[in-house]
Amino acid sequence: MDYEEVEGAREYVARLEHGRDWRGQIEDFADDEGIDAAFFYGLGAVQDATLQFYDQESQEYEDIEFDEPLEVVPAVGNISWLYDERFAHTHVALSRPDGTTVAGHLDTATTFAGELYVREFDTTLEREHDEVTDLDLWGL
Repeated sequence: MDYEEVEGAREYVARLEHGRDWRGQIEDFADDEGIDAAFFYGLGAVQDATLQFYDQESQEYEDIEFDEPLEVVPAVGNISWLYDERFAHTHVALSRPDGTTVAGHLDTATTFAGELYVREFDTTLEREHDEVTDLDLWGL
């Protein structure tokens, strides 16, 4: 296991905007505030979502699209650098009206309503290609 001790820095609470992309708003926020590393939690609802599942055998993401209203119960993730952009690596559990859930890596989702807690870390996290998994993981 690779690890790095980090100090907590700034903390934020935010309300996401209706009709905008959930993950994109987090990335825009990180750009606006100059956040290079953070962890976040979010809850709320989305109007649709595209989740991704990483097939470990083929080493490719498979898109799973949902064109329906869903509750976010919750979204969790981290902010780091991917190539030359801030990236909000987000995993989410989404609930349907009957209580069943779908979950996975969030690609896109149209926000209906959302609340977010972000804790910045006093470091910079950059993703780099990992040969074994073919994923872009933190370079620690």
